[in-house]
Amino acid sequence: MRERMLAGDLYIADDPELAAQSLRAMDLTDAFNATSARDPEQRRRLLTELLGEVGEGVEIRPPLRVDYGSHIRIGAGTFANFGLIALDVAPISIGADVQIGTNVQLLTPTHPIDPGLRRAKWEAAEPIVIGDNVWLGSGAIVLPGVTIGENTVVGAGAVVTRDLPANVVAVGNPARVVRSID
Repeated sequence: MRERMLAGDLYIADDPELAAQSLRAMDLTDAFNATSARDPEQRRRLLTELLGEVGEGVEIRPPLRVDYGSHIRIGAGTFANFGLIALDVAPISIGADVQIGTNVQLLTPTHPIDPGLRRAKWEAAEPIVIGDNVWLGSGAIVLPGVTIGENTVVGAGAVVTRDLPANVVAVGNPARVVRSID
């Protein structure tokens, strides 16, 4: 079922293998969220165990919530402030030197429009890609399948429903480009 999920195909989330991976992620995020800022080595160890890849100098301030963790890759020098939610049913790739404000949500899961499929608990997902040196303002929400180009700034509270090019500022719901960055 994991292969179907990662391929973006419909899958059943109650699959025993997926449920076990989700419980593992919950245990690790609970442990991470209970750490002290005075113990950066313990935080780094837990992040390395939880996430698929953690670049040098990455800092994530608890609390953090993920579905699986193992489908998340974070580039060097990235900082995420309190309250990051990264639902990694599909891969989430975060570039280097990214700044993530408080309470940002990266949401890869999708659900069928068809009521019968939803009732039967089928789900799917689409990956999220965030380029290098992006700034996601507090409360921003990035929806499934979105790619955000390098150096782009997403304003606080914006809802990113479609791809954003590199070197722009985008704000609003849905997020729209309001200017270019030279």
